[in-house]
Amino acid sequence: MAEQKKTNEQQKKKSVTLGSSEAVPAVVEEIIGRTGFRGEVTQVKVKVLDGKNKGQSMRRNCKGPVRLNDVLMLRETEIEARKIRSKVTRGAYT
Repeated sequence: MAEQKKTNEQQKKKSVTLGSSEAVPAVVEEIIGRTGFRGEVTQVKVKVLDGKNKGQSMRRNCKGPVRLNDVLMLRETEIEARKIRSKVTRGAYT
């Protein structure tokens, strides 16, 4: 019984370490535009500096103020943001 509890605890610890990864730094190369219902989200092109996708350029959405050469800490580098299809027609910039 005690051995079974130990193995269960070890499996839980392994699953936590596999699922949670460290944040990866990425530098802002280009500001593409504003998106979101009110234009509150900025779409930027970043270059990943570390991790398994090191050197890859990808499109990401970020909320808040951002400038060129800012370093963003990305929780994941697998998913890329969708392209902005049209300009803002409603919201804060009309």
